[in-house]
Amino acid sequence: MQKKEYSVEIGGKTLTAIFTDLAEQAQGSVMLKYGETIVLATACMSHDKQQGLGFFNLTVDYVEKFYAAGKILGSRFVRREGRPSEEAILACRVIDRTLRPLFDQSMRHAVQVIVTVLSVDDNDPTILAVNAASLALAVSNIPWAGPVGAVRIGKYTDTNNEKLTINPAQSLRLDEDAEYKFDLTVCGKDGNINMIEASARQVSEEELEEALKMASAEITKLETFQKKIVAEIGKQKRVIEKETISKESVELFNKNILPKIEDALFAGAGKAKIDELHNVWNKMTKETFPNREDFSLEDNLFDDTENDVLHKKAITENKRADGRKMDELRDLYAQAGGLSTVLHGSGIFYRGGTHVLSVLTLGGPEERNLIDGLQLKVEKRFMHHYNFPPYSAGEVGRMGSTNRREIGHGALAEKALAMVLPPKNDFPYTMRIVSESMASNGSTSQASICASSLALMDGGVPIKAPVAGIAMGLMYESDDKYKILTDIQGPEDHHGDMDFKIAGTKEGVTAIQLDVKVEGVPVKILGEAMKQSKVARLTILNRIEKEISKPRENISASAPKILIIKINPDKIGMVIGGGGKTIKEIKEKSGAEITIEDDGTVYLTGKDNSAETAKAIIEEMTHEFKVGEMLKGEVVKVADFGAFVKLNHFTDGMVHISELAPFRVERVSDIIKEGMIVPVKVINIDIEKGRIGLSIKEADPEFFKNNHGGGQ
Repeated sequence: MQKKEYSVEIGGKTLTAIFTDLAEQAQGSVMLKYGETIVLATACMSHDKQQGLGFFNLTVDYVEKFYAAGKILGSRFVRREGRPSEEAILACRVIDRTLRPLFDQSMRHAVQVIVTVLSVDDNDPTILAVNAASLALAVSNIPWAGPVGAVRIGKYTDTNNEKLTINPAQSLRLDEDAEYKFDLTVCGKDGNINMIEASARQVSEEELEEALKMASAEITKLETFQKKIVAEIGKQKRVIEKETISKESVELFNKNILPKIEDALFAGAGKAKIDELHNVWNKMTKETFPNREDFSLEDNLFDDTENDVLHKKAITENKRADGRKMDELRDLYAQAGGLSTVLHGSGIFYRGGTHVLSVLTLGGPEERNLIDGLQLKVEKRFMHHYNFPPYSAGEVGRMGSTNRREIGHGALAEKALAMVLPPKNDFPYTMRIVSESMASNGSTSQASICASSLALMDGGVPIKAPVAGIAMGLMYESDDKYKILTDIQGPEDHHGDMDFKIAGTKEGVTAIQLDVKVEGVPVKILGEAMKQSKVARLTILNRIEKEISKPRENISASAPKILIIKINPDKIGMVIGGGGKTIKEIKEKSGAEITIEDDGTVYLTGKDNSAETAKAIIEEMTHEFKVGEMLKGEVVKVADFGAFVKLNHFTDGMVHISELAPFRVERVSDIIKEGMIVPVKVINIDIEKGRIGLSIKEADPEFFKNNHGGGQ
């Protein structure tokens, strides 16, 4: 085996790039090792271009293999890996969003990047995957404007909170109960940033900007490392001839379409007018050139011209397609509840032509989502799911399984809202929110955060504060010539140079996601965008709080009720019973769901007093009697030496003959009979033998007075 290794120190640990002939058929391949986490990245490009394809075809796959963690997972009958996990899909998106802006979008050769996780410890394979994909492309013959670098950076509870940490343990981010101030995944090149995924606990924009600066410095180290490798072993880049549009098409466009583009773009009708003009151009080209099949160059000419006009007008004239100012929000509407009493909580939020409905469902701890992944096995008590049906964009399409975009948008909203949820001990419910995008004209993901805040408060979830999100755009010409746009929509979303989603409360940021269409954006501009976004966020939050100022005092009557009790951990086995028989009987008798934690905490979930019934049964079963406790019980057996009294359905105690009455008793049966209800006092407990000694005379010395014959 041929082998070359290169190393660099990142975040106090060694990152090693290993080049072998293991995947020698790929145009580029590398194994990247960090600790004991190893990923293999390969890059391939089709030999021939794809005819009639109107876009650049990049496919990114992130493949998790359970052997990487020394696990055999799956069902009893299927032991192969199946569909990608949500974590794998989110990793795909991080890699794709980082690599894609650095390709020539006019290229029509298909490119595929596959990253396979070969081995994993507590280091983040996603960070390795981005860097490995960058190296595989950089050393290949595939035309690409990399390399790029990727790091994780943040402040965590098990590290020095006064100091930013680079590439910390993966378990800190994946554990739902982990406490950290903020956690950022940052990618970029040449001192600029081109991808961010972040969650934060209401952190200021200024502090996050400082973190981005530090991340950029580490990324530069990774770039330098990769460039040295490329200089030594990189292949000559393949030259892809660019197709040029015909002179006849350009003249046809300039004469019939170009004079109309500006009016169509700035008609204030969203995308309707410009789409109408685009359709006119498509029809015109087909009628003018009836013998041609591929009109992708003509289509690109229209898009490029539209892009140029939007940029020029924004940068030179402060002009936006719908007439708004650069920092102006569209009209807002907020509604908390009012949809149906069956729902546990709902919220409707409009921002211009973007309309979202979010619905909250509350369940017990037993309905948590079990995540059994490569690195962690955790239970999620909060889930946010996002749907984007075709009708929300006024289109016709297939309704099938959830796509990568929907999973990514749902995860972003989940991160943003998770930062303000109450602790599990204060609010033990499992929470699921589903956001339905009903109409889309710019950043439904951020509108779903707003609608979901409304739903949480309508459902009585005691969140720390409502969260709102906004998408910021950029029209960029140079570091000195640019405009930042608040609340992008329509053509701005399609042609703008960045989509910078920022969510947070009045106190600070809770989540960030950055995508760009240029090679990168300076940290300075991102800092300005964050500050500008805060003004918009506060406006949205004021509108939300005008509708509902705080969470409702009580959860919905249609939601289940949860009671919490604490039992001795030594009695957990008794409550569960052999093979779960006892707890099953309690569930059937009460109708409640029962969840028992290892520390003896018991969660009882149900409706119509079922939780109360289960609570009474378990409390009676696990009651620990104490010396001096006063009770009443039924006599269940009479013996020569005393009487046995039933204290509850699960425990009896014994009253010795000497403890029956303050006078001498010759025979027990003279004064006490089975079925009598008698007062008793606990006078001793033998834990080892499981015996409880009782006294009637200490509980009530007068009980048998003048009643020697028995019966009272």
